[in-house]
Amino acid sequence: MHLGIRESVALARGVSRSLRGQEVVPEVAVFPSFTALSEVRKALARSRVHVGAQNVGTDKQGAFTGEVSPSMLEDVGCRYALVGHSERRWVFNESSELIRQRLEACLTSHVTPVLCVGEPREVRDAGDQESFVEAQLRVALSGLSLGSSDLFIAYEPVWAIGSGETATIAQALEMHAFIRSTVSSLLSVDPDRVPLLYGGSVKPENAYQLLREREIDGVLVGGASLKIHAFADIMKAALDVITAQRI
Repeated sequence: MHLGIRESVALARGVSRSLRGQEVVPEVAVFPSFTALSEVRKALARSRVHVGAQNVGTDKQGAFTGEVSPSMLEDVGCRYALVGHSERRWVFNESSELIRQRLEACLTSHVTPVLCVGEPREVRDAGDQESFVEAQLRVALSGLSLGSSDLFIAYEPVWAIGSGETATIAQALEMHAFIRSTVSSLLSVDPDRVPLLYGGSVKPENAYQLLREREIDGVLVGGASLKIHAFADIMKAALDVITAQRI
């Protein structure tokens, strides 16, 4: 809830310009507020940047004042939607059961969900992060059928979001490996089928270090995405990783 429509469009255009002239680019999506979605999508119509929503409703239609359905997001050109972002869980007290419903709504549409999981500081300090995240994943994914739909999962340790404190590479890799194994067992799918993103104080200074690790398929950028130069540097880090992998 930082940028209005005009600012969101300007930022989106800046993201698009940063990718021009590149033969191979990382997959990039921006997630503006609901009020800016339509204009941002128009601004990115001829670019390689996708658009996502910050949340999604649980039903296709009906008397659900204040909700935005997956079909409405499709109508405005959204390819992705965040589901269970830490602020939805901790600020707005969204339960794991509600997040499961949002996830299921996406999977019956053409909107790809980005399911967010992660532990607060007290859980990390107690050494219970794996059991905590496993419980989040179990409620969200047990018995779920992906079919032909895609699914992204973002590990965002709550203690690292907006704090300037990033999980160490070892911590991130450990949790990503655990999440990948848990998702594979819950969904009975190839572990590499579900891309895993890291989110939590991602910035230009640590993006390359994170992205070069095999267990980390991408990053979910928070505050740094509001500054075009910082976001452009993170995209460049992703491009550098792609280039290095092709050599």
